[in-house]
Amino acid sequence: MNHTVKPSSKSSPATATAADRSSIDFSALARKIKTWGRELGFQQLGITDTELTEDEAHLLRWLKHEQHGEMAYMQSHGTKRSRPEELVPGTARIISVRLDYWPGQASDAQQVLEDPLQAYLSRYALGRDYHKVLRKRLQQLASRIEQRIGPYGYRAFTDSAPVLEKAIAQKAGLGWIGKHTNLIDDKGGSWFFLGELFTDLPLPIDRPAKNHCGTCRSCIDICPSQAIIAPYQLDARRCISYLTIELRGSIAEELRPLIGNRIYGCDDCQLVCPWNRFARPSQETDFMPRHQLDSIALIKLFQWSEQEFLDNTQGTAIRRIGYECWLRNLAVALGNAPTGTRVIKTLQERLHHPSGLVREHVTWALRQQGV
Repeated sequence: MNHTVKPSSKSSPATATAADRSSIDFSALARKIKTWGRELGFQQLGITDTELTEDEAHLLRWLKHEQHGEMAYMQSHGTKRSRPEELVPGTARIISVRLDYWPGQASDAQQVLEDPLQAYLSRYALGRDYHKVLRKRLQQLASRIEQRIGPYGYRAFTDSAPVLEKAIAQKAGLGWIGKHTNLIDDKGGSWFFLGELFTDLPLPIDRPAKNHCGTCRSCIDICPSQAIIAPYQLDARRCISYLTIELRGSIAEELRPLIGNRIYGCDDCQLVCPWNRFARPSQETDFMPRHQLDSIALIKLFQWSEQEFLDNTQGTAIRRIGYECWLRNLAVALGNAPTGTRVIKTLQERLHHPSGLVREHVTWALRQQGV
């Protein structure tokens, strides 16, 4: 997932002195940190060092082939993304955490996808913005450590800075990066968020997770837009999550029919992953669906005014795409819907929208409807 927000962190340059640290049992502290992590609701917590040489090479190849599309932030920080000690000087260890989000009470995802008049939103975005939830938990974890050992250097991130969070989580033992490039845990699937606590504490590190994808290629075969161009290689320029969330301009016409009724993100590669049979519903009430967004008609959403969009997406990750892209995405989905008088009438109501981007996609959708 590649969403950018301002980091929530406490960067504490005042670290404990060498004398203070000589009495710290870091192995015992690591065990305690994992206990605190469970108490705070994290499903997993692992610790790793800052060595990401192989992952840096993979990142540089991806950027060289421009498969990041218009996500300029992926290369704007140089090597800080793959060298944590450059991003936060003094970093010696990274505490990686996992928080499950699968909304067990939501409408069946596959049924929504199979109804072309319904809107499909990625399951992670149905509830409260995960950045806010994770930020608070990470700060609570950092504070508990400080209460135990005194001041130390740390900074918390949750998809909020140039951090290779999946690579870090894999090294910390939280799972392996699957062929779809998402992280997978063999006991919990892949429906989870990641967060990191960069620290200057010399904690013992955990073993990296092993890859268990085997010969399976379900995620590659199911991808609606064939964005997974090879195992472990994603061309973001074709990815529906990128097209509906990150891209701010016009969606390429040849890709529009492939989007179907997906108006915010895409979960197909995770829905088909056999390891997700082990996924358990999140216990976080914050991640439960809001405003019936787990099963709601495309027409109803397209008729929202800008104020209704702002009101109904307040506190969620959805709001970040803005009203204009929201209408763009819905116009594409309505263009892909079965031809019908109501669909056509709804689209025609936006034909003269002030936004050229919206008008372009509405015009295309009407052509798809035979108008």
